[in-house]
Amino acid sequence: MITAEAVNRITQFQGDGMPVVSLYVPIDPGTSQSDVHSRVTSLVDQVDGLAKDRDLQHEPRLSLRGDIERIRGRMSEEVWQPKGLAIFSCSGRGLYEEVSLPRALRGRIVVDDAAFVRPMLAILDEYRRCCVVVVDKEWARAWELYNDEMRELTRFKDRLGKFDNYAGGDVNRIRNELSRRHYRRVAQVLDELFRTQPYDLLVIGGHDFEIPAFLEFLPRELRDRFAGSFSIDPPTATAAEVRASAGAILQRYESDQEQKAVAEVLDRAAAGGLAAVGIPACLWAGSVAAIQALLVQEGVTEAGVVCDDSGWLALAGDTCPLCGRPTRHIPDVIDELVQAVIDDGGSIEHVGGDTPLREHTVAAALRFPLPPANSA
Repeated sequence: MITAEAVNRITQFQGDGMPVVSLYVPIDPGTSQSDVHSRVTSLVDQVDGLAKDRDLQHEPRLSLRGDIERIRGRMSEEVWQPKGLAIFSCSGRGLYEEVSLPRALRGRIVVDDAAFVRPMLAILDEYRRCCVVVVDKEWARAWELYNDEMRELTRFKDRLGKFDNYAGGDVNRIRNELSRRHYRRVAQVLDELFRTQPYDLLVIGGHDFEIPAFLEFLPRELRDRFAGSFSIDPPTATAAEVRASAGAILQRYESDQEQKAVAEVLDRAAAGGLAAVGIPACLWAGSVAAIQALLVQEGVTEAGVVCDDSGWLALAGDTCPLCGRPTRHIPDVIDELVQAVIDDGGSIEHVGGDTPLREHTVAAALRFPLPPANSA
């Protein structure tokens, strides 16, 4: 599972004089492991000469050699799953992290004094990290749900106890007070989890008649991240049942968010605001690094052209209007647009639901007004 701790280790790491290797490997479904290994070898070969460069100091050169050897060694022992893989290595400072990505990225290798994390973060930001808690008057269990994987965070029980020596009214009063203490404790645990981990959403499971009472104990910050609730019996709930119920809540939430995001961009474009709609307009926006947030219809591809010198993107054209050099024909210009937006620091959202984006394929919120395309 891609944990927040692993992401933080990578993003906060500094080589302190040692080079950091960042490797991104696309792994398409149906690709053989030998093809994956060939792809990794081709990428690693690009920095092989740097590890032998005498202009590089001895220790950094040794560190880079260690990185290359470890990555090549992993190729012979690892069967990587489809979609994408990111590897970050700095043997001189003890860093080695593999991150299995939920979506493929352009293959590349970068050597710098810090990890090249922008492509990884752009992909991971598409997937919301959720905290799921199942609670009743005595029980509480919490999980992290992210990219369809779930891991338990904590569990505890506050017993109500026996009150044989008390009158009925006192028993009810004491039980209610102990329940309130338990709810308060659960709320405090959740508040601490959200303060220390980058959770985006909160999903709550439990008995329908108890969840409203628990919600009253949540601080405002957690109520603002509440995505929904589901009915389940906390003492007997299995992890599989919790995952299925919470997953259904998240699916509905994501669908609602997709509808809102598409409507916002389309409304902005209709009002003449900073937005681009449709493939030609978005390709031009990507060519001039104007895209702040790109919405892409899931699973759609489109052939086009790219200029490797200027970054110009279009559906057709043998010559780049920006620099006059020949263009390169590519099978999917939308994928090239996604990579360009990531490199320019923009965000990506792949939209899988049935929204008006289907009519346009892509739409984008812009940083600045687009210059006329024919002025290039």
